[in-house]
Amino acid sequence: MEPQNISIEKVLKLTAEGIDITALGNDFILGEAQGTSALSNNRILDMLRYPIRFDGYILFFLKKGHFHIDFNLKTYEVHEGSLLLTVPGNIIRVGQPHQDRLAQIELVYVVLSRQFISGLQVDFNKVFQDSVQMLENPCIALNQEQLALAESYFLLAKQVVGSSLSNKKAIIGGLLSSLSYMTEDIWTGQLTQKGEPNPGSSARAALTYDRFMKLVTEYHSRERGMQFYADKLCLTPKYLSKIVKEASGRSGPEWIDDFVILEAKNLLRYSDESIKEIAYKLNFPSASVFNKFFKANTGLVPSDYRRGE
Repeated sequence: MEPQNISIEKVLKLTAEGIDITALGNDFILGEAQGTSALSNNRILDMLRYPIRFDGYILFFLKKGHFHIDFNLKTYEVHEGSLLLTVPGNIIRVGQPHQDRLAQIELVYVVLSRQFISGLQVDFNKVFQDSVQMLENPCIALNQEQLALAESYFLLAKQVVGSSLSNKKAIIGGLLSSLSYMTEDIWTGQLTQKGEPNPGSSARAALTYDRFMKLVTEYHSRERGMQFYADKLCLTPKYLSKIVKEASGRSGPEWIDDFVILEAKNLLRYSDESIKEIAYKLNFPSASVFNKFFKANTGLVPSDYRRGE
C-alpha cells in the first residue's frame, strides 16, 4: 500500500472499540458513531487532521451535529441531515473539532473498496465522478423523507451482513446499486431546485476546469507543467490557464503546487522514506530542489515538518 493512501484495512485496524461497525472482509464497512464512541476514536481523528488520500468510496449521513471537511483543497461545512460522498483519489482532511462539538455528532457511514464498486451492476463512476455539479456539491442536505429512506437502506444492509445468508456480497451489491440511483436522484433534484444553469459556455468552462482538477488529482506527483494538462484536454496552455483562473480565481500552477504539497505532507507524515526518496517519487530533480519548493510553500523545510515543528 502506498503510504499516502488510507485503505479499508487501515480503517479497520484503527477503529476503536465501541464504534459499531459491520464489515464484509476488506470490501465493505457499515458503521455508526455517536457521542462518547466518537470521542474514543482518537486514532482515526488524529489521522484525519492531516491530508490523506482514501483509496475507496465513503458515503455517510450526518444525523446530528456539524463539522468542516476539506476535499481537494475546498472546505465544506457538513450540517445535521447531510449526505456526503467522497470518491477514490480525493484528498481529505477533517478540521479538528472541539470536544464538546464532537460529543454531539451522530453519523452513519458506508465505506467501499474500488474492487467492490467495480463489480456492481451500475456505472458508479459515471453516476458520481463524471457529474460536474456533484463534484462541486459533494455534500447536500436531506429532507426528512430522504433521511428516512437512507436510514432504511442502512438498517437493511446491516441486517443482511449480520445474517446467515450465504450470498451476502451479491445482496449488498444489489442494495448499493439501488442506493446509487436514489442518491443520484436526490442530488439532481436538489441542484435543479437551486437553478443550476443550462449547458452553455460557462457550463463548458466549468466542465473543462473539473476535468483539469481530475487530471491534477491523478498526475500531480509526476507532472507539474501546464503543457501536459493542456495536451490531455486538447487545449493550448494559455487557454486552459484562462479557464482555470476564471473558474476558480486561482492559476493552474497554484492548484498543481498545492496538490504536490499535500502529497509531500502525506509522505512525510506517514512513510519512512527518506526526503531524497520522497523528492524522487514526486519527480523533483534533487532533494535540494524539493526542499526549496516545500519551504517556499509552507515556510518549513521537509525535515522540520516531519518532526512536527
